[in-house]
Amino acid sequence: VQLQASGGGLVQAGGSLRLSCAASGGTVSSYVIGWFRQAPGSERDFVAAITWSGDRIYYEHSVNGRFTISRDNAKNMVYLQMDSLKPEDTAVYYCGADAIGRPEELGSYVAWGQGTQVTVSS
Repeated sequence: VQLQASGGGLVQAGGSLRLSCAASGGTVSSYVIGWFRQAPGSERDFVAAITWSGDRIYYEHSVNGRFTISRDNAKNMVYLQMDSLKPEDTAVYYCGADAIGRPEELGSYVAWGQGTQVTVSS
């Protein structure tokens, strides 16, 4: 499976951005799609994930209530709507394909998109 993330940018605190992840190749429906983020000097951390059927959604606690993950199966797209952004949300955001079924664990992911930069100014 190949993934391509897009939609990052510069936004003021309190603003919104929507990230997109385009999936192609392989059996896309076999994978949970997740978003991780990596700030400079930090590890890649889990943000949110969604099963392809949409029956299970996962959020990291600091984004729960501010971020919304969704998918469009017809377009093989997964979205991350980010509202009420804070400076601490600044990071490179990556979408990934989880083939093991533990979407909060980095080691479950077998493919990654190239990352998109999100910068939130105070």
